[in-house]
Amino acid sequence: MAQFSTIAIVGRPDHEGVVESVQKLVDFLLARNIKVIMDDTTAELIAATELPIYPREEISSHCDLVIVVGGDGSMLNMAKFIAREEVPVIGVNRGRLGFLTDVLPEDIEEQLTQVLEGQFTLEKRFLLEVQLRRDGGKEDLGYALNDVVLHPGQAAQMIEFELFVDDRFVYSQESDGLIVATPTGSTAYALSAGGPIMHPSLNAVVLVPMYPHSLSSRPIVIDGDSEIRLVVAAKESLQPQLSCDGEIRHNVVAGDEILVRKKALPLQLIHPPNHSFYQACRSKLGWGSRLVRRDD
Repeated sequence: MAQFSTIAIVGRPDHEGVVESVQKLVDFLLARNIKVIMDDTTAELIAATELPIYPREEISSHCDLVIVVGGDGSMLNMAKFIAREEVPVIGVNRGRLGFLTDVLPEDIEEQLTQVLEGQFTLEKRFLLEVQLRRDGGKEDLGYALNDVVLHPGQAAQMIEFELFVDDRFVYSQESDGLIVATPTGSTAYALSAGGPIMHPSLNAVVLVPMYPHSLSSRPIVIDGDSEIRLVVAAKESLQPQLSCDGEIRHNVVAGDEILVRKKALPLQLIHPPNHSFYQACRSKLGWGSRLVRRDD
């Protein structure tokens, strides 16, 4: 039986139904004599002054399990903090798609009871870490569970860059940028740019050009342990930007080198029993269901 004696609840403010789900979780867990902790933002949502409160950046170091209440964006926001502590996380979906937050609000009690009894599957989703090299110096820019994106920033103009994989030159390209996505991120921004859907268990990264000038430029799937290097050759008049999971991390200039590689510690993502990636694709992406024969 899984032993989760202390559980952290992190809720997304301004999301419909989050307050209701957070309160339901607190009541459910306390009734089972499980210690509940929160970050200050979540505690304010339900005025939970009696519960232990920790900074969101530190909360995973004080618990055995984190429950994120919100959408996939909420999970992305927490992933960089949770992964480093190797604490598992499960999500209650109060957003739209919910590829990462797959517990439905109406199923909280049933599915969490199963999880607390040890009935769950555990997936390890790797993150990407990003480093900037400029004028001989190095700067760590952060982590991404979904994707790292080089884009033109606020200017609607193409940028130029060179791509290297494991120090081998791949191509130079003029485009709106490049999406470097994990299997987790293959169903997000990379998908809308024409990239393939990758099963979460794959040790792979997809490189998806954004509106390339050359029609022969296509997404490339590479080994997940590869080191990706982008050399920016943008015009001085442009200020391209680098984003991690949709958050702008840095303005880059001509001559900058961006290194992207797999982070050593993965995110440990818990799913309730009978979770299926393909079922999630059917429900989230509108894939067709099984055909039923007339005589069945």
